[in-house]
Amino acid sequence: MTKLQPINGFVLIKWEEIEEEKTSGGIIIPETAKEKPSEGVIEAIAADAEEQVAVGDKVIYKQYAGTNITFEGQEYILVPVGDILAKYVQVDEI
Repeated sequence: MTKLQPINGFVLIKWEEIEEEKTSGGIIIPETAKEKPSEGVIEAIAADAEEQVAVGDKVIYKQYAGTNITFEGQEYILVPVGDILAKYVQVDEI
């Protein structure tokens, strides 16, 4: 079994599946006309990356950051850890 291991401070992020979008008139918006997603789930982290994020964290990263790759039929993006802007966290109160 082969897996991807980021190096040099990068993280491997799996894009969230985006549902098909339709306008109010029922027109389906093609994939090429949509903006690139800017959030996903961390699948792997380089050994030298910061400890603020972990595998499994859902994160938001800069809009045009990273390099898109396809590995074993799945689309990922390799993003420098410095381009991650925020992560989703569960809290009891605001």
